[in-house]
Amino acid sequence: MRILEQRTYVGPNLYATFPVIRLTLDLGPLEDRPSATIPGFVEQLRTLVPSLDQHGCSYGEPGGFLRRLAEDGGTWMGHVLEHVAIEIQNLCGSRVTFGKTRGNGEKGQYHVVFEYDEAWVGEKAGELALRLLHHLVPAELRPGVADEDDFNFQSELEDLIRGAQRRALGPSTSSLVRAAQARDIPWLRLNQYSLVQFGHGKFQKRIQATVTSETRHIAVDIASDKELTNKILGDVGLPVPRQDQTTSADQAARAARRLGYPVVVKPLDANHGRGVSIGLETEEAVRLAYAQAREHSRTVLVETFIKGFDHRMLVVNGELVAVAKRVPGHVVGDGEHSIAQLVEITNQDPRRGIGHEKVLTRLELDHQAQRLIEAAGHTVDTVLPAGETFFLRSTGNLSTGGTAVDVTDICHPDNREMAVRATATIGLDVCGVDFLSPDISRSYKEVGGGICEVNAAPGFRMHVAPSEGQPRDVAGKVMDMLFPPGTPSRIPIAAITGTNGKTTTTRMLAHIHKLAGAIVGMTTTDGVYIDGQRTVEGDMTGPQASRMVLRDPTVSVAVLETARGGLLRAGMGYRTPDVACCLNVTADHLGLGGIHTVEQLAEVKRIPIEVARDTVVLNADDPHCVRMASHARAKHICYATMNPSNSLVREHIRAGGRAVALEGGVNGQMITLYDKGAHMPLLWTHLIPATIEGKALHNVQNAMFAAAMAYAMGVRLDDIRHGLRTFDTSFFQTPGRMNVYDQLGYRVILDYGHNPAAIEAMCTLTDRMVEGGVLGKAGKRVVVLAAPGDRRDEDILGIARRAASSFDHFICRRDDNPRGRGADEVPRLLAQGLAEAGVAADRVQIVDTEEPAVELALSICQPGDLLLVFADKVTRTWKQIIYHGGRKPEAEADAAPVVQPEVAAPTPSVDGLVFVRDERGVIAITQEEAD
Repeated sequence: MRILEQRTYVGPNLYATFPVIRLTLDLGPLEDRPSATIPGFVEQLRTLVPSLDQHGCSYGEPGGFLRRLAEDGGTWMGHVLEHVAIEIQNLCGSRVTFGKTRGNGEKGQYHVVFEYDEAWVGEKAGELALRLLHHLVPAELRPGVADEDDFNFQSELEDLIRGAQRRALGPSTSSLVRAAQARDIPWLRLNQYSLVQFGHGKFQKRIQATVTSETRHIAVDIASDKELTNKILGDVGLPVPRQDQTTSADQAARAARRLGYPVVVKPLDANHGRGVSIGLETEEAVRLAYAQAREHSRTVLVETFIKGFDHRMLVVNGELVAVAKRVPGHVVGDGEHSIAQLVEITNQDPRRGIGHEKVLTRLELDHQAQRLIEAAGHTVDTVLPAGETFFLRSTGNLSTGGTAVDVTDICHPDNREMAVRATATIGLDVCGVDFLSPDISRSYKEVGGGICEVNAAPGFRMHVAPSEGQPRDVAGKVMDMLFPPGTPSRIPIAAITGTNGKTTTTRMLAHIHKLAGAIVGMTTTDGVYIDGQRTVEGDMTGPQASRMVLRDPTVSVAVLETARGGLLRAGMGYRTPDVACCLNVTADHLGLGGIHTVEQLAEVKRIPIEVARDTVVLNADDPHCVRMASHARAKHICYATMNPSNSLVREHIRAGGRAVALEGGVNGQMITLYDKGAHMPLLWTHLIPATIEGKALHNVQNAMFAAAMAYAMGVRLDDIRHGLRTFDTSFFQTPGRMNVYDQLGYRVILDYGHNPAAIEAMCTLTDRMVEGGVLGKAGKRVVVLAAPGDRRDEDILGIARRAASSFDHFICRRDDNPRGRGADEVPRLLAQGLAEAGVAADRVQIVDTEEPAVELALSICQPGDLLLVFADKVTRTWKQIIYHGGRKPEAEADAAPVVQPEVAAPTPSVDGLVFVRDERGVIAITQEEAD
């Protein structure tokens, strides 16, 4: 078997609404050998991964998957790989269950898709699963894959678990993430450790483990200094042990004599109980303990030993929310097994794992355990009497194998008040108070006790998953502190997708929000913009750019152009938009990325529609968009139509649904909104500068979508009108989108059309401008025509055929990058398409490259002519136009480059579909779906 390709998807994608990994797998000879036909395969797999018995695939009950492997010829190895990769992740601590395997159309090749929680773990699980399957099948069924004689699956798995633990969110951070998810608060991991952002944009808060963005730095500094903490708490009358700071073993010995035995020796600024020794009775023990503590800190504390049980008291936002009694890691004798054997038996507890993998951590016979064994006069081979408890640690930290018992409900009120006072004195919002007491149910004023430490980043594992007692939702208390109920955590997010018109609609919507007072984060084909300023240059329509915007702490609204390329490569990058639209779906980029039909392209464009939370806006004149409504889970469906008699929209409006429609009249055409039966005229199209007096129908449609999305996002109608009336197609505002230049004596229009629908829109605009008298009819119409080299021949020929009827003279060129074609292949294909459409050869010129082609076009135009330039390098071509004839360039010549065209054209009305009502209005489905 060979992995031909691996893709790791971030956020919603073609296969799921959550992150998945897709492996394109070639089975080779195993295509003809399903699992049941390979002797011993199922038995060996069950032996090595016994937990696969919990997989219920095929039969819907535990054991179903393994049963499927052995019965009826078994199943194919791609399906086996899927399940093994999922189970390996579960063994690493990831809670994942989803997977599916489907053929990709090529014999023996499959897309193996499985969910992941942490990308590195998922990818490594896939690799280990493949190696395991190779190990279990005969050599003749895996040609080219050598035997791994030293392959040990259990050892490899444990290495992976350790690697997963290094990269996985710790138990405390994970509990906070789960609490956020339960409250529908979005989150983003900001590094490979425990730095996490909750909320988006200006509402975001951050945590690092259990330190929050609201935690005061000075309080953390105080808590990190054990001596200072002791002094500050003692100064306000709280119970603390007496202590001395030492920097040598001699000083430590003197301090112990002065304080009086027994004593505790610990590092000044370590954590997790590292280097702590308690109950020391002799100078020799103090000197040895000093050396161990010195390994973790240059300064060592010696303090009086307070007898009692170790308790962790967790205070959040001024409230004691949990108390756990911590018991050091230990074994209990049975009169038969040695200490070493008892450790092995204890570690067989399924709750114990490596590091923070599970609720409890495995015991280890390390240096500290050996010291305690020797001090007791034992060895690891000593057999303890039945019932005798022997402690392998002197502290109760869970990270060293300790256990925790929840005692929150029995904590005495005086002790509660003491912990809250201590937290307030240090100044922490989340604080772990380590309190020694012989009985937590009795007041420290009565039975004694003392605070031995205060933690600014307390672990939550002992509270959310105690060894005994009731789990406590301490993470929920933290989230309620960061985001009190009723306060926002999300900024409004709009996702704009479709084949043509995305960039213009994105810019229109961002402009509306900006004029309404929002700080807008926008992603588009020429960069990431924050409050109108471009912060990152390039085609930024993928998941990485979206996350940039959502991470920015100044942004109050996100407007995200969402292109097919990013969706296919890596998914959306975030969980869900509030509002999503699909402008249209037409043939473009077909044959690339595994997308060969318009129907497949529609599935890609449908991804944002499926996960939008509040509203989806769909082109009711495009059947592919209409069919997306039945997949939407949003609260509202809003249709946009340029056809006043569109039957679906009429029924939808009657049902109280949302719609935006173009309505005609003697004074022109009006964009009108409908919602819950209300009829809201918005704006005459000729008052929108970007529509060139209403003649640029594609921009009329783009304005309709922008208006509908703004309305769904709560923008006032007057602000929507103001935004549309002040948005134009200047190079400043929409570079490469129908930019008009009139200073040469003839009109030049620059556009970055790249597919038949885009060419259709611009040709229609040209025709309407001539018919409407915007241009003199005597002038000639010239076009510089091009197409990207990676488009299909039929698409390139289609571009030429559509342009044939709208222009008098044609100059055919190629892009700077021919994308795998010959130097003059694209322009000659265009010329062929023009000839097939009846254009005489003397009206067509071939000029291979862009700059000479544009220069020729500019030189042959006369006053009254119209020149339409379809450009590749937009900024370069715009400068060429405004420089022509030695003219001095205007300031706008330095505007940003654009690399992707976006215009929208109307498509035919819906037919052959059945209308079905739901609480959102009307959706159209096929008769088969209705049946």
